[in-house]
Amino acid sequence: MVKVFTGSEVMALSAKNKLEESGIAVITKNNIQSGAMVGLSPIGQAVELYVNDNDAQRAKDILAEI
Repeated sequence: MVKVFTGSEVMALSAKNKLEESGIAVITKNNIQSGAMVGLSPIGQAVELYVNDNDAQRAKDILAEI
């Protein structure tokens, strides 16, 4: 798995939708929700998107356009 995006929840949702529309499977790691469970408040770029290694370059190209 390769991390292709780090950002806010809103931007991550938009990026995820764009990738999935292009047929790329996406795994989301949401540090905001994880931190809230243990009483922490993450700041800034707290959501990460991961794709399979073989989709990484295409995903990066797609995300560069938005």
